[in-house]
Amino acid sequence: MANMVKTPDELMKILKAATMGDMCFTHILQFIEPGMTEKMVADEIEKTLLGYGAEGLSFPTICVSGVNTTQPHGEPSDKVIEDGDFVTMDFGAVVDGYCGDMTRTIGIGHLSEEQIKVYDIVLHSQMAGLAACKAGVRCSDVDAASRDIIKEAGYGNYYIHGTGHGVGTEVHEAPTLNPKSEEVLEEYMPVTVEPGIYIPDKFGVRIEDLAIITEFGIINAVKSQKSLIII
Repeated sequence: MANMVKTPDELMKILKAATMGDMCFTHILQFIEPGMTEKMVADEIEKTLLGYGAEGLSFPTICVSGVNTTQPHGEPSDKVIEDGDFVTMDFGAVVDGYCGDMTRTIGIGHLSEEQIKVYDIVLHSQMAGLAACKAGVRCSDVDAASRDIIKEAGYGNYYIHGTGHGVGTEVHEAPTLNPKSEEVLEEYMPVTVEPGIYIPDKFGVRIEDLAIITEFGIINAVKSQKSLIII
């Protein structure tokens, strides 16, 4: 099993992969427009990461829109991206054998009050999860920090996965940040924090960063904007 605590050299590779992800997201914000299909955007993400020098992808790129955002691991389809859609993109580059992983959800055109409200709840949940991360903290407590905000807002039943996981040469490694985890965070563990709300037949929102655990909190490897972007 991979070592959960990474060396400085390993962390540099993960940071580099995360930087490629940020650069790619910046590009996609200029690229994406209504009328494109999910597959077209996913293909552009992959082409862009490889163009930056990634040796591969951490996992098959997720780009889902509209009602498809209710599927946390939905696959890009021929669905056309439309005004009023959320678009969720989850992707990562591999650099020197190490994975990046990030997710952003953006709005297209005009969003409803409910969409904006749910986005705001997920963002607060994600920030609370990141704030809870620190060496010595139980993974289950990080999950609770994120989950409690979503529960208190009345959307607890729509948070249908764990809050995060370790990252290294595999995109999913130990530790696991979920309610049942008995693992404890240690300095120099890279972990994701990625809460989401998925409302059946409507829409979903997920926001994910890759955090490097320290004694004082985290170094967030992902710098891309998280306040709601509507294009």
